[in-house]
Amino acid sequence: MSMKLKLTDDMKAAMKSGDKHTLGVVRLIKAAVQQKEVDERVELDDTAVVAVLDKMVKQRKDSISQYEAANREDLAQIEREEMVVIERYLPAKMGEAEIIAAIQAAVAETGATSPADIGKLMGALKPKVAGKADMGLVSKLVKQQLAG
Repeated sequence: MSMKLKLTDDMKAAMKSGDKHTLGVVRLIKAAVQQKEVDERVELDDTAVVAVLDKMVKQRKDSISQYEAANREDLAQIEREEMVVIERYLPAKMGEAEIIAAIQAAVAETGATSPADIGKLMGALKPKVAGKADMGLVSKLVKQQLAG
């Protein structure tokens, strides 16, 4: 089942069960996906939908840190709750060991040996780990791998 179809089914289920919180968040997700489709004039596949979801999670994390800095725990809690619903639709996150294994495979594939090869290595890695790993962590581990 495609991600967009799953979102529609979950939205219907939330309407029937009266779960207003989940319904609101699923509507936000669907609106973001539709906006991306309209802006780019394309039909998004599951990979692109995951990218939209990743962006939404990142926005929530940024908002949480802003709200906590402003001592607005009530608003930060709302963002956390939305993030939990959004993360239901994301694929399982890779562990650090899995990321390192993917980096080593990409190093063997690209022949990267020095920090100057980071761009080439990240280009090979991104399609394999996008949506499954925190790209900040991936970048840090790539730098460690090529420096050491």
